[in-house]
Amino acid sequence: MDQLDDLLLETSRTFALTIPLLPEPTRRATCLAYLLFRISDTFEDASTWTRDDRIAALRTWSDVLRDTGAWQSRARSLSAEWLAKSPSSHEGYLRLIGAIGEVLAAVEALTPPRRHIVVEHAIRSADGMADVLGRSDADGFVRLLDLADLQSYCYIVAGIVGELLTSLFLHDSPILAGEAKALRAHERAFGEALQLVNILKDEHDDASEGRRFLPGGVARADIIKLARGDLAEAQAYTDALERGGAPRGFIAFTSFPRDLAQKTLDLVEKDGPGAKVSRMVVMEMMLRYRALAAS
Repeated sequence: MDQLDDLLLETSRTFALTIPLLPEPTRRATCLAYLLFRISDTFEDASTWTRDDRIAALRTWSDVLRDTGAWQSRARSLSAEWLAKSPSSHEGYLRLIGAIGEVLAAVEALTPPRRHIVVEHAIRSADGMADVLGRSDADGFVRLLDLADLQSYCYIVAGIVGELLTSLFLHDSPILAGEAKALRAHERAFGEALQLVNILKDEHDDASEGRRFLPGGVARADIIKLARGDLAEAQAYTDALERGGAPRGFIAFTSFPRDLAQKTLDLVEKDGPGAKVSRMVVMEMMLRYRALAAS
């Protein structure tokens, strides 16, 4: 896990805190899934690339993930090609692009069922991001039209993650079979809640870079209401894990970001975009959930 953990630390904030709460082998599979999703995100966000270049990279990346037999032969040459075009100014993201071959080698070493789960969901997300960019303007900026459009976008970048996690949890902890229906019912809202809160929090930062994820004709209060409803479903998701006898690490991993999103949403509603939970509060939460995972 050493190299994977280094890449995780360099490319994530919340997930670098939460993924280590998971027990093995779920931890390794989830870490690799995050890195595959982060590669797609880097192509989607490549602001110095043209829209067509970003779409082409996502389509090619999706094709690479499908062509498991040619991972090593294609991945290393494409990795060098993408790195030469510098899709980001973020050093961690660039290091990840340069390590695509190593990441795919680690994915290849997963058991076949876990590998299938991780790759299938990464492909779906990459394809969805390319489709969204296909609707963007000439500069590659997406303008979401209404609440349904916003939810569709959140599904692609976060709802699919909820589905991925449920598939891994059910595979790695068969005791949860009795709660499969409840987990499936709330998995999309779990991911959507976290994404909506980030969009509300980062509204000003996104606008400064030309991105606008909040639909112009929808009141902010309606989006906050949707986020609160989703957070209630996220609570129901973790409740189902607990009822089913999930490992403590599963519950800590899902509860931490849900609680952090709840606290962030309260601050954003009170103080506006840009409001953040203090570092001290985050560390106190981290210690609490580490103790839960260890129990």
